[in-house]
Amino acid sequence: MSPYAPSRRSLLLAVPAALALGLLGCAPEPVPVAPSTSPTPETDPAPPEASSAAARQLLLASLAHSDAVAVIDPALPDAEAVRHIPVGAAPWGVGVSTADDGSSIGYVATAEGLAVLDLAAGERTALVPYQHPAERLGQGEYRPGGLGLAVAPDGSRVYVAVMPGAGDSFIEVFDSASASWLGSAPVGTRPFDVLVAPDGSWAASVDHDSFTVTVLDAHTLATTTHEVAPFGTEGGLASWEKTHYGAVEPAGTILLPVQGQVIVRLDPRSGATESISSAANSHAHGTALAGTRLLTVGTGAFGSATGSPNLSIRDTATPELSAVSEWEVPLRVPHETVALWRAADGSEFAAVAGGNTREEGWEGITFVGLGDPAAPSVRELSVPGYPQAIVSFPAP
Repeated sequence: MSPYAPSRRSLLLAVPAALALGLLGCAPEPVPVAPSTSPTPETDPAPPEASSAAARQLLLASLAHSDAVAVIDPALPDAEAVRHIPVGAAPWGVGVSTADDGSSIGYVATAEGLAVLDLAAGERTALVPYQHPAERLGQGEYRPGGLGLAVAPDGSRVYVAVMPGAGDSFIEVFDSASASWLGSAPVGTRPFDVLVAPDGSWAASVDHDSFTVTVLDAHTLATTTHEVAPFGTEGGLASWEKTHYGAVEPAGTILLPVQGQVIVRLDPRSGATESISSAANSHAHGTALAGTRLLTVGTGAFGSATGSPNLSIRDTATPELSAVSEWEVPLRVPHETVALWRAADGSEFAAVAGGNTREEGWEGITFVGLGDPAAPSVRELSVPGYPQAIVSFPAP
């Protein structure tokens, strides 16, 4: 494979393995799509030795086509980087709470209930049934059960979006100290993602099929619903012009990319919005912040988005759209979500989970280096099970 010289606006994903390691579908009715064959990643060079064990980060990913999650150490060689923990049927959202002593508890929204994990021991310690249990068990984008999940900054609560069946969906509130549910509140339709305030004062669901974000007051559990529909609501459930996932800024505002054309900045308290332009032109799914840079997974040409699968890196601190404020890395197949992963030497990477909800992704994680937009390093790591949601957390 010969090297490719990328431009600043569009960077080829298929970078040769000789480069140094630099390291959800939306139509209302399921459309049968034959899963693409998972690629066999090229052999990567051995990663550099970690300079500080205290700085190491790991990744936790739900494996949507299995009953497990993957704990991933990207600093290890491929054959040693992934271990599995059984959690329950068809896991979706994941989150981690890390204590002052460095120990971490994992939480997983499965189709059956909320799984609680001892990440150091690599085992599930509890599977707590939902207050609104799924009417059936299944897999895929339309299966009932737990969807988005977020952990409060102090680890005291876990917020899980639950879709019991064809009716209402809910945010259920789990108290980590008592290992019991505190209550719940109705939210919009198919809440793909759950977000939480930096100060823990609210949680919010991104209600994919309602064109809404529902904000839950952490103290009273009262809800406020805000419409987020920059392209209108025409088409209803059949529309592609909807939000899927969001990212919370340090100031408490929510960033919601839509169609790779606009990023809506929502004030969750007042409902006020402003728009940030984007030229990614790819149906937007998972998103995460790296400082002021918003990383967004584009899944390709759906609705008004006409481009190919890509990863957009958009500096939200720069209103003007340019080759400096936004660039895209094409992705060989659709992916679903993304997390920021930092290597022990401080290098930053977008860890992009390949398990796209429309069965068009692949069974792996793509790591894209964020240091040099003109020539990002890229690594593909095979992770069987179809990784869907992904978060980073400190290594013990």
